[in-house]
Amino acid sequence: MQLDLNLLTALDALLEEGSVAGAAARLHVSAPAMSRTLSRIRHTTGDQILVRTGRTMTPTPHAVAIRERVHGLVHQAQDVLSPDRDVDLATLERTFTLKWHDALMNACGPALLTAVRSQAPGIRLRFMAESSTDTHDLRRDEADLEAGSAEPSLPEIRHEKVGHGRLVVVVRSGHPLTDGSLTLDRYAAAEHITVSRRGRMSDPIDDALEAHGLRRRVVAAAPTGATALQLVRASDLVVAVPELVSRPLFGDLGLRMLPLPLDMPAIPIYLAWHQRYDGDRAHTWLRGQARSVVQAAGRPPADQGHDH
Repeated sequence: MQLDLNLLTALDALLEEGSVAGAAARLHVSAPAMSRTLSRIRHTTGDQILVRTGRTMTPTPHAVAIRERVHGLVHQAQDVLSPDRDVDLATLERTFTLKWHDALMNACGPALLTAVRSQAPGIRLRFMAESSTDTHDLRRDEADLEAGSAEPSLPEIRHEKVGHGRLVVVVRSGHPLTDGSLTLDRYAAAEHITVSRRGRMSDPIDDALEAHGLRRRVVAAAPTGATALQLVRASDLVVAVPELVSRPLFGDLGLRMLPLPLDMPAIPIYLAWHQRYDGDRAHTWLRGQARSVVQAAGRPPADQGHDH
């Protein structure tokens, strides 16, 4: 029995994308061509693989059962056919697209760019802002590496927890809350600004305050932590942000960092990438650089104290 192994690559794309159009876009072929390939896969396997349910397509039980095996076979074939050698960073030319939370970009972007430029001058980094809606940029190969606090849910997205951050209160120098200890009542009585790329005026802090019988007044929402800090700098507003994002800006903005008088869970930091890059040596190297700079940024300087 002669098998066209190209069908495995197409099957892998179809199972990950869940649509003919998505698989066609990934493999840079036309939708009609991919539709014909799906027909061949159905004939070869004796299974429908994808069935239409309304406007979407759903994998059959057999397709779900073989998805990981198919991807593993495609990955092994790529390894066999790829040159088995280390990456020459000095001559490597490549552009990586990074979609990072703005807090991480501000805190870690400069160090990452410096590290990459010093070791691999031919690599270019394209930093992209997070979308205001959930997207599947890693699946569509529109981003190479994401970093943020949300744990990916798609099965083909690899992720690694590389650190965590804690929330701190940030106010301008001379703010009334810097005079004496920051109690929970004083914190709740202040005027607040939230950080939300969707413009939300509430967050888990409100739930924590409610458990203590308290409510705060949120008067503004900012799309990024950096924007919120600029607004706090020029007002008596109070913002709670991860320490990681606020620390690099203190010197320039003249801000004060105070301990949050609430017991809030630590904020995880994840790196995420598509499984297609598991064996990509250049991508693996970049992930290592990103992991190092995030972990370094999360370590407080020896001389860095906190107001109490």
